[in-house]
Amino acid sequence: MDILKLLARGFAIKSFSKNSIIYEPGMQPRSVYFIKTGEVRMVTISDDGKEFIQGVFKAGQYFGEPAVLINRPYLAFTIVNKPSQIIAVSKEDFFSLIESEPGFSMELIKTLSNRLFYKSMMLEELASEKATHRLMTIVNYLLADLKVGEQLKVTRQELADMTGLRVETVIRGIKMLSADGLISTVKGKIVRSR
Repeated sequence: MDILKLLARGFAIKSFSKNSIIYEPGMQPRSVYFIKTGEVRMVTISDDGKEFIQGVFKAGQYFGEPAVLINRPYLAFTIVNKPSQIIAVSKEDFFSLIESEPGFSMELIKTLSNRLFYKSMMLEELASEKATHRLMTIVNYLLADLKVGEQLKVTRQELADMTGLRVETVIRGIKMLSADGLISTVKGKIVRSR
């Protein structure tokens, strides 16, 4: 089901420039956001300004639905990584979409389950003291969605923000994992090898 085609028929598409904030912690949920083009990151920011990436959303994906579904304030910032076109679907229209499109309802359940799995996996990893183990877990998770030979399209900074590690630790960890044959790299970029 191509939900974006369905939405493009009746909803406005808004353009956002890089670093625009879509919503921030404490705001009441009014919409679910569907990305037509571009990329958005969801982050928690510590008191000292360090970002921890909760997720990265790309074209064809959506975000903000958990808060809408349970009518609770957003818990994180959503910040535009690349210039983006986004369709904001109001709470009422989102619930109508769930009721009228059974295919979308099933996709929503899968999306929420995937996110719950990711959060559980990351909580377990954050408890691990070994940086390379944390890094390996997130890399394997991200590579699972790629085809053999495809390159992982996240920066070392994003990997650091996803794992709670420093960039320098990520760089050393990638080199160690590559040298041990646990990941494949081409010109410094992580690729799926099998």
